[in-house]
Amino acid sequence: MSIELNNIHFSYGQVKALNGVSLQIGGGATGLLGPNGAGKSTLIKIMLGFLAPDQGEGKVLGYDIKSEQKLIRQAVGYMPEDECYIPDMDAVSFTAYLGELSGMPRQEAMKRAHEVLFYVGLGEARYRLVETYSSGMRQRLKLAQALVHDPKLLFLDEPTSNLDPSGRQEILELIGEIASVKGISVLLSSHILSDIEAICDQVIILNQGEVAASGSLADLKMVNYRLYELKVKGELDGFRQELEARACRLEETEDKIIKIFTPPDFDPMEIFRAAARYKLQVRQFVPSQTSLEELFARVVGVD
Repeated sequence: MSIELNNIHFSYGQVKALNGVSLQIGGGATGLLGPNGAGKSTLIKIMLGFLAPDQGEGKVLGYDIKSEQKLIRQAVGYMPEDECYIPDMDAVSFTAYLGELSGMPRQEAMKRAHEVLFYVGLGEARYRLVETYSSGMRQRLKLAQALVHDPKLLFLDEPTSNLDPSGRQEILELIGEIASVKGISVLLSSHILSDIEAICDQVIILNQGEVAASGSLADLKMVNYRLYELKVKGELDGFRQELEARACRLEETEDKIIKIFTPPDFDPMEIFRAAARYKLQVRQFVPSQTSLEELFARVVGVD
């Protein structure tokens, strides 16, 4: 396991940020989700050794989060959400310097800096001062410095923020390649649900400092409900009321597709029986996949 945490608690004074977080993260790409204030940033800082938990224990790449923080930071790469640049340094010098801080010899760090800057698409601009970079180029630079020391695990905090659609897609493809081809484990924290759905097989959802859901994305989508999509002809009122009384939820899209979210033990034949009772013609019926957005809303209790 890349990460193992057990019963992690942390408070800022009287404010409880994490309340008994336990999780395990293996290889590949894992998404970390949660509304603002859920505890995502606090959890990452604890795993990096920047904060010590009030209670609980854990390991990152086999290193103890309380006593081996320096070893953790040498073995992992971290791409923070906020900008963290040193003025008057060009990109290759900055990246190499971060490599040295991770324990690399100077010559090796400089060689790797050139390599990773080309890898993230900044090869032609590597001698420019960082302050002349656009916001999108700075995002790429943050990814480069996280990779320069060849880490075994990457923490990526909002890696696609400030990117245009094409730049965002390129960064996502890089992250996907890092996780699947280069064999580096990735923990991706993002508020852009489609980014996580595009590249992550596993997901962890935090809410109010607790793990609200965790596991494979495919399995989690089926935990709380099933989704069926249908087209009908006729009046919906009675049909809707009957199904909602049986704990189903109905939504109608702009193109007149009815989405019906049913409890796990609900017999889908009841949809046809209810349609017959209210003289609805069912013209299309398709079992469907829920989206990560729908799962997230259900788990954290928002509409």
